[in-house]
Amino acid sequence: MKIATWNVNSIKVRKEIVSDWLREAEPDVVCLQEIKCVDDAFPKKAFEDLNYNVLVHGQKTYNGVAILSKYPIEDHMIGLPGDKSDDQARYAEIVVSGESSPVRVGGLYLPNGNPAPGPKYDYKLAWMDRLYDHAAGLLANEEPFLLIGDYNIIPHEDDVHDAEAWREDALFRRESRTKFNRMVHLGLTDAYRALHEDAHQYTFWDYQAGAWQKNNGIRIDHLLLSPQAADLLTGSGIDAHVRGWEKPSDHVPVWCELNA
Repeated sequence: MKIATWNVNSIKVRKEIVSDWLREAEPDVVCLQEIKCVDDAFPKKAFEDLNYNVLVHGQKTYNGVAILSKYPIEDHMIGLPGDKSDDQARYAEIVVSGESSPVRVGGLYLPNGNPAPGPKYDYKLAWMDRLYDHAAGLLANEEPFLLIGDYNIIPHEDDVHDAEAWREDALFRRESRTKFNRMVHLGLTDAYRALHEDAHQYTFWDYQAGAWQKNNGIRIDHLLLSPQAADLLTGSGIDAHVRGWEKPSDHVPVWCELNA
């Protein structure tokens, strides 16, 4: 089972490039972030024509997540538990069954948090606390699950081209990385890092200042696996070449393969 995440930075703008990548990479499940549209405006038919079932949790102009699955969606949940007043569309979760095991996949778009400190950073940290609680609850079920998406967290200095330039950014501040590591220390596995030790591999390059051409990137899109899912891990990768396509997102797809 090939499972991927991709912040597409507007599905309206990126529908064709997403379709091209789906044909090339042939993932079984894909979590999309920053679709930037309401549910009814999401181009479901384009992806249904590629044999995907579609779950959308949209929001006008901002945020928004969707999950595409070649497997039937057996169960689903919209929104991250823990704050009924939170109306930002940042989380969706499905359950699918592969050949050997059901797998739960949560697709998330974690808040950016800038400027930090400030209310937006407070919201980011509180959202991470809710995600931690949700992950802890899922771990109690002892099932294969993945929490994947745009975490807006640079975990380590090896994941950024210039650590000092990002030191006080909400994506790299100590509090942000501490909360991310707290989640990992629950027993979750970073699928990419589990299989790749090479430093300075990135998933995001800004549109400004020739960041892509200079390889001035950051790694902020992650796939965190429960122990039961990590036991099934057989491969992972970053499709960085997609950043060089015409009208690309500033993020690229990240994926893993499970023997499930």
